[in-house]
Amino acid sequence: MKYLVVTDIHGSSESAEIIVEKFNKFNCEKILILGDILYHGPRNDLPLNYNPKKVISILNPLADKIIAVRGNCDAEVDQMVLDFKINDDYKLGKYYLTHGHHVNYEKPIKLETGSIVLHGHTHIIRKDVVDGVTYVNIGSITLPKNNTKRCYGLLDEEGIKVFDLDDNLLLN
Repeated sequence: MKYLVVTDIHGSSESAEIIVEKFNKFNCEKILILGDILYHGPRNDLPLNYNPKKVISILNPLADKIIAVRGNCDAEVDQMVLDFKINDDYKLGKYYLTHGHHVNYEKPIKLETGSIVLHGHTHIIRKDVVDGVTYVNIGSITLPKNNTKRCYGLLDEEGIKVFDLDDNLLLN
């Protein structure tokens, strides 16, 4: 098993192209998108190469490879144009996929000890353990904050690792 994990694309066609590139480069089985796919949101500046229609055309051909969860910037209309389902949250073995605006280390939920919550939302890479549950914020592939870098995650049998776009390990 090898999954590419990304979050907070925010309509950047450049980021969508990077997702496809990393997906192919690392021979991943699935792409896990942790929300905020098409819209940049009212608190964010327009991202580089903001083009939600192009993001749709880049991601839809991979619909059978994508597991996505809804972010706070994802709307009902987004589901109408995307060929893959945007889930509210998603459980994948010991991994709980969410965007992070309702569930994170500050707003933990009751999960089995050893569970791992993968999320984004704040655009800041971090890892926390609360009540035996690990919370990993993947950061953002488009709009990093607090002097962090644009990044993505790779999930495999060994766990989750976060890398910058130059493939340098940022979080293990």
